Amino acid sequence: MTAFAAAMDAIFADINMATEATWTPQGGAPLPVRVIRKAPDELTTFGAARILSDTTIIDVRVSEMPTPKPGDTIIIGADTFTIQGEPRRDSERLIWTLELVPA
Repeated sequence: MTAFAAAMDAIFADINMATEATWTPQGGAPLPVRVIRKAPDELTTFGAARILSDTTIIDVRVSEMPTPKPGDTIIIGADTFTIQGEPRRDSERLIWTLELVPA
């Protein structure tokens, strides 16, 4: 295990940084995962208009969620989301970044 992988494991284990969630792949059984939830505002330009919208993005370890796909379900607390768009991995290939939409 690299120092970076060990650091990521420590961050995801920290109750102040990550939270429990449930990942349900399409056609599969629900699995527990830990996620870091982010909700940045996103600015989109459409012609001359600029639209500000809420987004929900999570980071999750590849070791816990090896094959996320658009359409899979993520439950965080009382909120249910669907993965939208293609998952992206970090440069170390340890963390997925997923964009979510309310289910």
